[in-house]
Amino acid sequence: MRYISKLMVPGSQRRVLKDFLPFSAFLMDSFGRRHNYLRMSLTEKCNLRCQYCMPQEGVTLTPRSQLLTAEELLMLARLFLREGVNKIRLTGGEPLIRPDVLPIIAELRKLEGLKTIAITTNGMNLTRLLPSLKKTGVDLLNISLDTLVPAKFEFIARRKGFHKVMEGIEKAIEMGYNPVKVNCVVMRGLNEDELIDFVSLTERKPLDVRFIEYMPFDGNRWNFKMMVSYQEMLDCIKQKWPNLEPVPGEEMDTAKAFRVPGFQGQLGFITSMSDNFCGSCNRLRITADGNLKVCLFGNSEVSLRDFLRSGATEEELLHIIGAAVGRKKKQHAGMFNISQMKNRPMILIGG
Repeated sequence: MRYISKLMVPGSQRRVLKDFLPFSAFLMDSFGRRHNYLRMSLTEKCNLRCQYCMPQEGVTLTPRSQLLTAEELLMLARLFLREGVNKIRLTGGEPLIRPDVLPIIAELRKLEGLKTIAITTNGMNLTRLLPSLKKTGVDLLNISLDTLVPAKFEFIARRKGFHKVMEGIEKAIEMGYNPVKVNCVVMRGLNEDELIDFVSLTERKPLDVRFIEYMPFDGNRWNFKMMVSYQEMLDCIKQKWPNLEPVPGEEMDTAKAFRVPGFQGQLGFITSMSDNFCGSCNRLRITADGNLKVCLFGNSEVSLRDFLRSGATEEELLHIIGAAVGRKKKQHAGMFNISQMKNRPMILIGG
């Protein structure tokens, strides 16, 4: 596999900024937020069809020729890393079904400045690939699991596979991942009755169960009545464990973290709808077809792929990226406005 060599621009603004500023101006928005965390989608394909992620009628996949190649992914990763990104999360679709996922991770691991490689996966292929992922250098795992009931799993995901996911979680623990993060999208009428069961998993296992408020994306038929708010979830859990205690976190953390005293693991809430954390957002996203999204819920995108393929220099790319980051709004539009806005289905953004 051939990769694009390092592009040097003598005397460029990038070099000047790197020499004299603590963080690249290209990755800092007008509100002073420093974007050091990049989420890169490797594929639009998935081997599940989860209701909150994929429209019931499916999605029209981008032609393969219009998706980022491994070479392009690595070139962009290298560029962002030089400007201050130090964490990259690989997403999809389902990233572990991309045939060259392991070579991509191996090349990422070689890049200067990269402290953390994380993967968000549905867990279906995890058991088989875990030894190679660990060896290649994956630091963090987020595994999606929305129910502990096999029949309900099949209803939500529109596919079988519950036992494969559970096996993957156990294997990750066995291989020393600590914590193993488990992402659970909570939807009224489907799985809000399982909150206690999920928290109970953290008693004897190094799990970080993260309850995610149901979010609107194109085609997922979001409605307010199905959303279970953070406060409602917290109140429910406190009825069982009134001694639930908050866990101090980092400023940039997306989850509000808690622990039941004496439990090995912990739990958290991702409160995008009821209590946004836009003020500390440090994340940027690149979709599988090469579009830069500065906000998950924003519908403005910039095609880095098109600029790359038209021969843009590193300096030109940085100015394009910097302009997009500079336009990032103070916060997203709020749950009711978001539900009316045109945006991609979640599977085409990158979970």
